Amino acid sequence: MKIAVLPGDGIGPEVTAQALRVLEALSLPGLTLFEGDVGAVAYRRHGHPLPPETLEMARAADAVLFGAVGDFSCDDLPRHLRPEQAILGLRAELTLFANLRPAAGFPGLEDLSPLKPEIARGIDLLVVRELNGDVYFGDKGERDSAGGREGWDAMSYNEAEVRRIAHTAFRAAQKRRKKLTSVDKANVLETSRIWRETVIEIAAEYPDVELEHMYVDNAAMQMCRSPGQFDTIVTGNLFGDILSDQASAVVGSIGLLASASLGERQTEFGTFGLYEPIHGSAPDIAGQGKANPVAAVLSLAMLLRHSLGREEEANRVERAVAQVLASETRGGDLGGTASTSEIGDAIVSTLLTIS
Repeated sequence: MKIAVLPGDGIGPEVTAQALRVLEALSLPGLTLFEGDVGAVAYRRHGHPLPPETLEMARAADAVLFGAVGDFSCDDLPRHLRPEQAILGLRAELTLFANLRPAAGFPGLEDLSPLKPEIARGIDLLVVRELNGDVYFGDKGERDSAGGREGWDAMSYNEAEVRRIAHTAFRAAQKRRKKLTSVDKANVLETSRIWRETVIEIAAEYPDVELEHMYVDNAAMQMCRSPGQFDTIVTGNLFGDILSDQASAVVGSIGLLASASLGERQTEFGTFGLYEPIHGSAPDIAGQGKANPVAAVLSLAMLLRHSLGREEEANRVERAVAQVLASETRGGDLGGTASTSEIGDAIVSTLLTIS
């Protein structure tokens, strides 16, 4: 089993280090780790945020454990050299078209949510976001107009792209509570009309899953008003980016949530994927031991489950995290004082007591 480890920028190396401690504690046989540079650190060392050697390392692996990218000092670089192009490049080059982002509250942490505790307690959803299309990868540019400079970005999806992500979402819903909400803006966007018609077509193959459709503005409102109504959500790249971040906010802390970006390639052990915490590089707290490593550790659990076929170990990691969060060992984002390494210590020691 080969894992490419790409810590990246800011707090990425700190939280990734704690995830690797958890992985080491599992003592998996036949595991090999390779570490590479991405983001601002890669630009400084190699002149590009995604060097060819890093991309080849990722291609040769069974899974990628990713930290975070982003550095304020790179904001004035040309777009293709900015740190964020590393993650976009990996998604495109590795054909990682499906982002799975679970959002669920932890018992005892309901007060951290901006929602009423009784509402936050019901949050348990999965956002399935399409990653390779939409305005992020469509044609874009700048042109002159009567009003001055005009920027434009093309939003588009073809039926094949929608079918692919729809199948992923329906299969995910089958493993949960068998309800799928497809989010679009079909009342005004041709892209969304094609999206909705195609999702309806695919739904016929999954008669055990209840399908509903919701406009994105209503979905955003319902996420605040009654998030417990959602089970699995499938949507496009732009809407998914916004709604998955909103889902993390209603849970209470972005330091708790993991994500998986999956492709179609199957390895000897499972589905190839890239796994990362959702919190970003947070350069303002980098190197201070303040970062919460829980999201990175839970990303490792998703890696174990989806790419290495290690369901038992994934469950052990998740149980250890839940026990630590139920204790008084919490970081500053959860109202505690524990450092990054202290949280890692607690997770590792708890993991070793779970069989």
